[in-house]
Amino acid sequence: MFDSFVIVGTQVLTLFILIGIGFVCGKLKLLQQAGVKSVNDIVIYIVNPCLIISAFQRDFEAGLLHNFLLALMGAALAHVICLIIASLVFRRQDEGRRKVLRFASIFSNCGFMGIPLLSALLGPDGVFYGAAYLVVFNLLIWSYGQYIMAKGSEGFETKKIVLNPGVIAVVIGLVFFFTSTRLPQIIMIPVDYMASLNTPVPMLIIGYTLSRFKPSDLLGGFDEIKVYLIRLIAGPVILLGILYAMGLRGMVLTAVIVSASAPTAALTTMFAIKFGCDEELSARIVSTSTLLSIVTMTLIVGFAAHIGAMP
Repeated sequence: MFDSFVIVGTQVLTLFILIGIGFVCGKLKLLQQAGVKSVNDIVIYIVNPCLIISAFQRDFEAGLLHNFLLALMGAALAHVICLIIASLVFRRQDEGRRKVLRFASIFSNCGFMGIPLLSALLGPDGVFYGAAYLVVFNLLIWSYGQYIMAKGSEGFETKKIVLNPGVIAVVIGLVFFFTSTRLPQIIMIPVDYMASLNTPVPMLIIGYTLSRFKPSDLLGGFDEIKVYLIRLIAGPVILLGILYAMGLRGMVLTAVIVSASAPTAALTTMFAIKFGCDEELSARIVSTSTLLSIVTMTLIVGFAAHIGAMP
């Protein structure tokens, strides 16, 4: 269990170093707003889909499918728990803040942080089960998440629930898995290269956004603290209790909890930029939740790995 604590803490610190690089680049004007918006779109529309497709490049096995479906169930439950809590807690704030607060409470950094952490903790199988969480994450973030952040009804298009890069990548990946289809190396190598950008580039964007306001404002007010309590503690702890009571154990339990206990999704800032919401609030929440997750995620994931190994 101690080894899990060390791996989680190291991964979180690595992300903060990347955020720090983005912060310095922003201060030195090496990154500027126009360029950041373009890079933001590259991550959403190219890098994230490549990560998903890469995770599904493996041969079909019945046991893997069974565990994959269990991970899907756990992921759906994780989002429902946080969605309900956030809807009850954030009701009286002004619309601009409420959108970001709800979004930040519901969606975790399961791709940008969860996948690298799962790879370190559990290897290829852990990444595969993490992809199940990404399936639910992408379906919800491009439907309900987009609905939350869009500027009223005019910013939301129903067709984008289906015709968006995240969902399309999931469908393609599942087809590859069920048919045991492998992409040729000449295609797979570029896909893997793009997928490898999934961690550093979003962190640089967050660091740049942070460079635009005072570090003394990082923690924020009581609303932000409520987000941290939901995202980092209440959501994953309630989920762990429910899944354990349902009899889920082993690698699948750990994989789901890793994804569910991750800090606020980096896409919160990216969506805030895209839809013109409060991007400074979003960046503050993403960065502070990542900092706090050094403690919360380490403890929760370590405990999940410990009890998951128990009969």
